Amino acid sequence: MTGDVRWAREDEVPALEDLMREASLIWPDHRDDLLAHPDAIEVPVDGVRNRRVRVHEQDGEVTGFATVLPAGDGEAELDALFVRPALMRRGIGARLVADAARRARDEGAGRLAVTANADAAVFYGRCGFRAIGETPTRFGPATRMLLDL
Repeated sequence: MTGDVRWAREDEVPALEDLMREASLIWPDHRDDLLAHPDAIEVPVDGVRNRRVRVHEQDGEVTGFATVLPAGDGEAELDALFVRPALMRRGIGARLVADAARRARDEGAGRLAVTANADAAVFYGRCGFRAIGETPTRFGPATRMLLDL
């Protein structure tokens, strides 16, 4: 899929949260948790202001986004990556991962880390991440993964 990857804008935060909710609720693992705790769906405005959030846009429509945060010790954190469900499996997520890896590398990171649920871990594995263990999250354990940059 073609399209552009660009910095998110503050006025897009509500739409990004809607996209995040839509993408999160397709997976049954934590659907009930997310419905019970809608505050878990949040795109911090500061992340947008600080140029940490990039969006994929196709024909004027935001189709996905990714957030990368500095983590220290030579790592960056892929803190969020969401793609509109109707457009999954068309290369948008992989393009956002590649963009996130490039940004992390440009900022001096040697590794990009992500915490993934079981469904996302399969995708991240296809993108070159390797599982390094399990970590606790708000809604239960998840897979911790690294991508060497």
